Amino acid sequence: MTIPEQPAPAATEPLLKVEGLVKHFPITKGLLRRQAGAVQAVDGLDFDVRAGETLGVVGESGCGKSTMGRLITRLLEPTAGRIEFEGKDITHLGVAGMRPLRRDVQMIFQDPYSSLNPRHTVGTIVGAPFRLQGITPDGGVKKEVQRLLELVGLSPEHYNRYPHEFSGGQRQRIGIARALALKPRLVVADEPVSALDVSIQAQVVNLLDDLQDELGLTYVIIAHDLSVIRHVSDRIAVMYLGKIVELADRTPLYEAPLHPYTKALLSAVPVPDPKRRAGREGTSAAGGGGRILLTGDVPSPISPPSGCRFHTRCWKATEVCKQQEPPLAALRPGHQVACHHPELPEAVTEGAPV
Repeated sequence: MTIPEQPAPAATEPLLKVEGLVKHFPITKGLLRRQAGAVQAVDGLDFDVRAGETLGVVGESGCGKSTMGRLITRLLEPTAGRIEFEGKDITHLGVAGMRPLRRDVQMIFQDPYSSLNPRHTVGTIVGAPFRLQGITPDGGVKKEVQRLLELVGLSPEHYNRYPHEFSGGQRQRIGIARALALKPRLVVADEPVSALDVSIQAQVVNLLDDLQDELGLTYVIIAHDLSVIRHVSDRIAVMYLGKIVELADRTPLYEAPLHPYTKALLSAVPVPDPKRRAGREGTSAAGGGGRILLTGDVPSPISPPSGCRFHTRCWKATEVCKQQEPPLAALRPGHQVACHHPELPEAVTEGAPV
């Protein structure tokens, strides 16, 4: 049985559409396990992903990026909201309902050491999707697994080896081969290079880029490394404490960010040129184009601040920021920001027509 090539979705419809996505993890206490609160990991996300593009998701640790990735792949059950894949509502599909969709939606996990079963050979690991879906590829599972290993830069002779015999970068390639086995259309990569040595991060990122061109994949790549995201993404969503605070194409977001938090993140990217780096040192938050040092810690997702969640660390915060939550609104074509006082250039005014 041949794995069918999936028809491309209509150009006008997004491949994935997310509306009001919420995930709260309950906190229980006492013998009766009564709920005493909730961790608001994801608290109202709205975005879409077009076929063939790469959406990058960035933010500090604990902002809900990985939870969001597990929600859109339906590895977690949402508390509220709606997830559509190709126009079909998959928000509350059970295991049986999701099984056919597993061919189209796959995930690459962050830790290549814990995501591979040490008791199974590489052939068993990469061939597992075929067994679970009841599919026998042309030429047999072994031949297809060996082809996949070659596709990700490994040798077909690795078929009978175990994960402990490979380096971290090679293990991540095995995980990528497993994710691509059923020819998915959407791949969610949760920090695919953060656990790898810096010297091989570029190799894995370039591999993902090449596979997208070769196989027509659509990616949602979650990372905290802004340099990696800039290299691979078409559009970028910036998350803070469970919410998207800015969503834009790569170039305008990096060259002219509108949200103070995005501006602070970009100012923290290391600069290898000593002359350019010297200009950043000693610059305060309100001091223009230099290094922005945010004060305080990220608030607890158990009890997030009222109004704008960033106002406790923002140098532009006013009374309205404490009282009213800013909506995610388009201030430029294709550039959305949730801020009462965005970093607008002189030529753009608040409420300008889009």
